[in-house]
Amino acid sequence: QVQLVESGGGLVQAGGSLRLSCAASGNTFSINIMGWYRQAPGKQRELVANIISGSRTNYADSVKGRFTISRDNAKNTLYLQMNSLNAEDTAVYYCHFASYTSAMAYWGKGTLVTVSS
Repeated sequence: QVQLVESGGGLVQAGGSLRLSCAASGNTFSINIMGWYRQAPGKQRELVANIISGSRTNYADSVKGRFTISRDNAKNTLYLQMNSLNAEDTAVYYCHFASYTSAMAYWGKGTLVTVSS
């Protein structure tokens, strides 16, 4: 089992920045996909960014050039640096860990990001 706890959300003005953190605990040995999803009110959950096999990163087109995903293996923590935020970035952001070898997936409870225009 893997437990994920997100932090760092909050209220920020348009153009501002936030850094989200996702602290992982438990058996993360087999995890090879780490990422962030978000769900805005009335919309489906969507992928924001992920890291596959420790190095390959993917970003949604809407956040490319503004968001950066990174990890700190020593701290077992995943980050999402978000710059140049706009109102369309307002959503609950979820941390997601998965293993494509064991077909297991884990979600955090989410952290709310609100961008005021």
